[in-house]
Amino acid sequence: MGEPMRTISIKLPEELDRALTELAKKRRASRSALLRQALEAFTKSEATSVSEAADDLAGSLEGPKDLSSSSKHMKGYGE
Repeated sequence: MGEPMRTISIKLPEELDRALTELAKKRRASRSALLRQALEAFTKSEATSVSEAADDLAGSLEGPKDLSSSSKHMKGYGE
């Protein structure tokens, strides 16, 4: 059996409540399961900006630093 769970109460606007209900039906999941998934994803997200989210990609590519500053790389562009 799974780990014990605590019960909490939240208030949702009607539109969000309807959207949650429809999504639960579509995915054949409980509303609680969807909320747990959403909260888990939200709390695990450490990135606060796009640059932080892509930080591990910075410097991972090789090649000229700025293609637009070299006429040889711009040859034929826009033709």
